[in-house]
Amino acid sequence: MLRRQTRERREYIYKKALESKEKQIYERKQQIREALASGKPLPPSLAGTKEAESLGRDLSLDAAQDAPGSSVDDEYSKAGTYDPRVLVTTSRDPSSRLTQFAKEVRLLFPNSTRLNRGGYTVSDLAAAARSNGITDMVVLHEHRGVPDAMVVSHFPHGPTLLFTLHNVVLRHEVSAHANSTVSEQYPHLIFENFNSRLGSRVMSALKFLFPVAKDDSKRVMSFVNQNDFISFRHHVFIKTSHREVQLAEVGPRFEARVYEIKQGTLDQGEADTEWVLRPYMNSAKKRNQL
Repeated sequence: MLRRQTRERREYIYKKALESKEKQIYERKQQIREALASGKPLPPSLAGTKEAESLGRDLSLDAAQDAPGSSVDDEYSKAGTYDPRVLVTTSRDPSSRLTQFAKEVRLLFPNSTRLNRGGYTVSDLAAAARSNGITDMVVLHEHRGVPDAMVVSHFPHGPTLLFTLHNVVLRHEVSAHANSTVSEQYPHLIFENFNSRLGSRVMSALKFLFPVAKDDSKRVMSFVNQNDFISFRHHVFIKTSHREVQLAEVGPRFEARVYEIKQGTLDQGEADTEWVLRPYMNSAKKRNQL
């Protein structure tokens, strides 16, 4: 098992190392194609070089003239073909409120499992996740009894997204439905205002935590981005007539803000940082990332 994991990780890193070279070749082919289409001379960096002649000959025979693939594509290439298996756990020695929040988060994800953290290290959790076919791990953290952070790590090769949590409201605090049972139907998902490339990346990581919804499911989960804060809401709906639908919030609810994306899994401290929030730059207040 360990040898297979090492081999798969080595192959994954090798693919990522080839990406920059393939992207460079693709960009140069694009420059040649645009120059031929417009009748303009080639850029000075390409004009008269053997590389330009070689790329020009291959251009008409190149079957793969689309943009080169990316390791980002490989991470979720099989998503949707099988139901994800999510492991939900907490930081060590959780308070009663964080434990309750973890139970409610577990109910959000169909086919998920909650694990009492105990004395397990991050390496122990990652090894258990890989050996048991876990596709994603969600780790919840707190500060003085208030849930304040969430880590979402995709297995076996990443990425790992780190969020801060704000305004967490548990199910029993949603007074109208404090004593109701939780539907475990596969939910419909609503994502709004994830327009940038980074927003699409975050949306993919969140979307593939859930299996594909059934048409008759009456459960809805919404992720709405407003100024880089993602508002999460959980509703069920009931048809009261032919044209009317009654919507009821069942909780929990919270706001999340992504502050870092790593290319590896949770236990790989040496993994490259794909993106990190920089809130103290002069232009930070004027710029939305998602």
